[in-house]
Amino acid sequence: MLEETKLIQVKKELVEFATLVESMVGKSITGLKDRTPDELHEVTDVDEPRANNFETDLDERCVSIIAQHQPAGKSLRTILMVLHINSTLERIGDHAVTIAESGLFLLVRPPVKQLIDIPHMAEVVKSMITDSIDSFINEDAELARSVCERDDIVDGLRNQILRELITYMTADPATIERSLQLMKIASNLERIADLTTNICEDVIYMVKGKVIKHHKDTV
Repeated sequence: MLEETKLIQVKKELVEFATLVESMVGKSITGLKDRTPDELHEVTDVDEPRANNFETDLDERCVSIIAQHQPAGKSLRTILMVLHINSTLERIGDHAVTIAESGLFLLVRPPVKQLIDIPHMAEVVKSMITDSIDSFINEDAELARSVCERDDIVDGLRNQILRELITYMTADPATIERSLQLMKIASNLERIADLTTNICEDVIYMVKGKVIKHHKDTV
């Protein structure tokens, strides 16, 4: 009973951690789009240390459960999944910080273009973060599969952004440095989408026993 209570607690903390990193992604893009440096500094100066503490505390809690209760079967698989997702969320937080740093670089320079596709890409990515965690908590393979499918949307937006920015750089070499930062932002969002997809592939394997790496199978 104690073991089950502790599993519920680590799942709750995992949701809280995911909420934090999703907000970091949102603030990093909103700060860039609205040209509000305070939001970007909040990501780099306040949220990043909080994310690192979350990752450390949750990791220690999981290790403690394993050491004290020696879980087996489903309980052990759940703890191992929490450890994996915890590490993944920390990496997502790192990508959000990198986006915020690029935003701070861009805010003190003239915009290259109106931002449309990058905010759209970020909204898709944020939904993927939320749904990847929900799919694990609820053992929902269908939701996990939908997250994997959204990865293609993100890849398409990233490619569209890169093509457009190459056009800008070709037409006006003065935009190269700023355009490269926008490309970096798009690439970081794409990487976050990949990380959430990895979580969902593991969820599908956990629930269905099917390996869908590289989208070669269906639920």
